[in-house]
Amino acid sequence: MKATILFFTALIFFSWAEAQSLQGAWKLTHQDGQEVKDIEYIKIYQDDYFAFGAKQVADNHFISAGGGPFTYNDGNYVETLDFFTLDPFQVGTSNKYKLDWVNEKMVISSDINGKMLVEIWEKVSDTEDDLTGNWVITGRKRGEEISRSTPGARRTVKILSGGRFQWIAFNSETKEFSGTGGGTYTAKDGKYVESITFFSRDDSRVGANLDFNYEVIDGEWHHSGLSSKGDPIYEIWTPYAIGYQGK
Repeated sequence: MKATILFFTALIFFSWAEAQSLQGAWKLTHQDGQEVKDIEYIKIYQDDYFAFGAKQVADNHFISAGGGPFTYNDGNYVETLDFFTLDPFQVGTSNKYKLDWVNEKMVISSDINGKMLVEIWEKVSDTEDDLTGNWVITGRKRGEEISRSTPGARRTVKILSGGRFQWIAFNSETKEFSGTGGGTYTAKDGKYVESITFFSRDDSRVGANLDFNYEVIDGEWHHSGLSSKGDPIYEIWTPYAIGYQGK
C-alpha cells in the first residue's frame, strides 16, 4: 500500500511538472543564491518567443534587454538571441539550460565557463486577453493610405502576456538595437492602456499611462491613438509566426 501511495504521489508530481507552462510574465527573484532587490527583471514568454527588460529600482534607469525564440522540452531549455543589449556579439547564438520547477517557481541553471549560473523566477501572471500574443509590425496608416512592409532582419516586435508588454526594435543581422520599452497593460472592449515601467530611450517616461483604441481584424491587431510624443498613430500588428519572414 505504501509503495502504491508513493507511486501515485510521484505520478501526480511529474504530471504537474509537465503541465507547467512558461507562457506569461515572470520576475527574477534570486540569482546565484542572492536575492535580487536593486534591479527589476521582467521576462515575458508567449508563442515560442521571450523578451526581458531590466531597470534599476531606485531611479528607473534602464539596464538591459534581450530576447528571441526559445524551446522547452523535458527539462531542456534553449534560448536563441535575436537581440541582447549587454553583449550584441551573442546575437544569433543559442544557449542551453536546465529548467526545473520548485514550489511553482522556475529554476534555470547552466554551467558557463566552469561557473554555475542559477536563476529563480516567480510567475507574475499568466492571464490572457484579446491581445495576448507575440506580434510584429507590418503596416501603418497615414491619412487614408495604408502602407505595408514585410519584416525581415530589421523588425519591431511587441510581446504581450500575463498583463505585461514589451516592444523591441532591432536588426538581428547587423545586431543593432534601436530601443525597447515595457510595462503593464489592459485590453478590454476596444480600449488598450499601457503603463510604462521601463523605457530605454528616456527614463523620465516611466510612470506614464497611454490610452489607445484597438480592434482585431482578420487576426491582426489594429492599434490607434496618440504616441508617447502626442502624435497620431495607426499601426497594424501581425502575429509574429505569420508576419516575420526570416531567412
